Amino acid sequence: MLKKITAVMIPLLFSIVLVFVGTFLGCIKTGGKTVPEEKEKIVVGFSQLGAESDWRSSNTESMKEALSSKNGYSLIFEDGQQKQANQITAIRMFIQQEVDYIVLAPVTETGWDTVLQEAKNAGIPVIIVDRMVDVEDEDLFTCWVGSDFELEGKKVVEWLNRYVTLKNVPAKDIHIVNIQGNLGASAQLGRTKALADAVEKYGWDLLAEVPGDFTQAKAREVMDGLLGVYDNINVVYCENDNEAFGAIEAIEAAGKKVGMDIANGEIMVVSFDGVNQEALDYVSENKIACIAECNPLHGPRVQAIIELLEAGKMPDKFAYVQEKLLASDTTVTQVVVDGVNYEVTFLESTKTATEAAEKVTE
Repeated sequence: MLKKITAVMIPLLFSIVLVFVGTFLGCIKTGGKTVPEEKEKIVVGFSQLGAESDWRSSNTESMKEALSSKNGYSLIFEDGQQKQANQITAIRMFIQQEVDYIVLAPVTETGWDTVLQEAKNAGIPVIIVDRMVDVEDEDLFTCWVGSDFELEGKKVVEWLNRYVTLKNVPAKDIHIVNIQGNLGASAQLGRTKALADAVEKYGWDLLAEVPGDFTQAKAREVMDGLLGVYDNINVVYCENDNEAFGAIEAIEAAGKKVGMDIANGEIMVVSFDGVNQEALDYVSENKIACIAECNPLHGPRVQAIIELLEAGKMPDKFAYVQEKLLASDTTVTQVVVDGVNYEVTFLESTKTATEAAEKVTE
């Protein structure tokens, strides 16, 4: 009988000791707290093209917030500093690190075929954000999410056409300069094309097109030069808000007035993005007449795409973001582009808002 009890008790006691030791060691490692087993994080390599504008900074922050550790991701971020070579190097590094996904915000459209083929050979899905890539085989990337830059441009030029028509300003009296973005970038190509098509369609006078690199400093330099060459500029088409800020600085420094009364010497500025309060304030102050919104918050969209892929589902190949058209004047309430109506969102001027508040007080 004693032998039977001993035979049962020894293994039991041994098991209890093992459990105790394991618990003790676990308490040492975790400070006595019970910690559940951590789920393996999804590793994402993100090659951002740079930090040239407020839009880009907002885009980067959106990606970092969505693909954060608390959301179950391990994000490897690389700033390309406006150089395609840096981005290609980053992608190859991601491949070597065997990340789960690669996200690319390309500085330009072309020149990606080889490195994307390398990612495909490694079995790593590639998600393109913001600007597009021009490759021979679209299977080299999984999907793209971003804005329709040509549509943004079409909205702005249709707004301009409606405005000058309603104000009885002849087409021959519209003298435009275009401060372009980085040449070859999707945003530049789409917005420039929209303006070129409108100039041909409506008979406007396009005086010059000069790259401003999407930066405030470069745009001010460019605008200063254009004002020295042309004395009849009355519309400045800036391909992002930072360029608009720089252009406005140059116009005001030259002693000229920014505004919407182009028939009487003011210079109208139109722009793209609308991502920060300064740009919206400029609309309210009539310094920027019209902005086509370009939404930079792609982080949650990329997160949703990855979640679909993790679930074994395929996202849409191309996902366009819906965006608004903002204006500082109620003259134009909607524009029609390719048979589709787009409402114009009016941002009440600071002066009007103040006057209204004073009347309420009285």
